[in-house]
Amino acid sequence: MNGEAELSLLLDVLYADGPPAAAAESALANLRAEVQRWQPQLWYGSLPESPVGSLLVAVSALGVVAVEFGANEARFVERLRQAFGVQPHRSGDRADAAVRQLEEYVAGKRNTFDLPVDLGGCTDFQRKVLEAATAVPRGRLATYGEIAARIGAPRAARAVGQALARNPVPIIVPCHRVVAADGSLTGYSGGAGVETKAQLLRLEGAAIR
Repeated sequence: MNGEAELSLLLDVLYADGPPAAAAESALANLRAEVQRWQPQLWYGSLPESPVGSLLVAVSALGVVAVEFGANEARFVERLRQAFGVQPHRSGDRADAAVRQLEEYVAGKRNTFDLPVDLGGCTDFQRKVLEAATAVPRGRLATYGEIAARIGAPRAARAVGQALARNPVPIIVPCHRVVAADGSLTGYSGGAGVETKAQLLRLEGAAIR
């Protein structure tokens, strides 16, 4: 049975003459769940000040979908709206856990994140790259070539760099731990660029040039 047929059946139950109250409540709950599944919602919050500047973070029902450096809330919301096709809503309750963990992390009070990440908007290749970057331990570095090899595409170092440059959830997915073959810090698009990348690595105790 397709989704449209399921909705029709649920509506029939709701509007039939004299349905048992429990059945009507159950049908309504199912209908709401279906609508939310088809029309995902986004919520966001902000960290106005941190050692790496202002941060904006957005979450879906599945996890964190975006982290952005800077305080331009209107631009952040518009990008989310265009990318996901829904209007994000500011919600401290929904985004609080992500904002709090980011604040603790950049303040040196947290070593790892305990947050689900929603990479549903990424391509399969980018998802593999981001998952490989997440596996790089705190305080350690990997090269673009090493990440390419780990995902089974040893000649795709340049494509790896491009995928990391489009990382929608920097810091939480630590693309800053991936460096050039000679160890130099390149290719960071967040915050103040390479300076922010170096700042995050120093915070984690990584040996950098």
